Amino acid sequence: MNYITQPTAIETRSMEIIAPHLAKYQLSAEAVKIYSRIIHASGDPEYAPIIRIESKAIAAGLAALKNGADIFTDVEMVRTGINKKRLAQYGGQVHCLIADEQVAANAKAKGITRSMAAMDAFGEKLNGAIVAIGNAPTALFRVLEMMQQTSVRPALIIGVPVGFVGASESKDKLKEVSPVPYITVLGNKGGSPIAAATVNALLYML
Repeated sequence: MNYITQPTAIETRSMEIIAPHLAKYQLSAEAVKIYSRIIHASGDPEYAPIIRIESKAIAAGLAALKNGADIFTDVEMVRTGINKKRLAQYGGQVHCLIADEQVAANAKAKGITRSMAAMDAFGEKLNGAIVAIGNAPTALFRVLEMMQQTSVRPALIIGVPVGFVGASESKDKLKEVSPVPYITVLGNKGGSPIAAATVNALLYML
């Protein structure tokens, strides 16, 4: 059986296969790159109609990354999937505290999830940063609460938590109340690979 073995050729062919699924949408060249990366990461063209990119999101994300903004994630899977070498070229780092002992202790004491406690621990460090949430709806809810209750303002929120309890609702809330630009997907779909792919799409545009 013959099959493609070169990584660049595999990616090029993948993007060629994805392109027709986006043809009916009126997307900017930058948006196409994000849509394509999400579909590529998921292997699912059905993401196309449920992706939502707020009008200022791409510009805000690119500007933040160019200025060396850090990225704060809810889980290690998101952190692992981000191209940290490319991010470091602009001075940024990726942070995740889900496994931090103090965060775990705080979560247990307060009766909240570790991802919520991690967002609390990040606090004002989120200002001007990119928040990438791919797993925990509670983390996204917490960031939205922080923005409502404090002056914390990330440059961009990539909110794509996955699942059946709170995931869809948290993303609907993001669209309704976020005072900062965002990228999300509707419904129960999402996940760490989607969050990482979205970040990487922005990084590859620089």
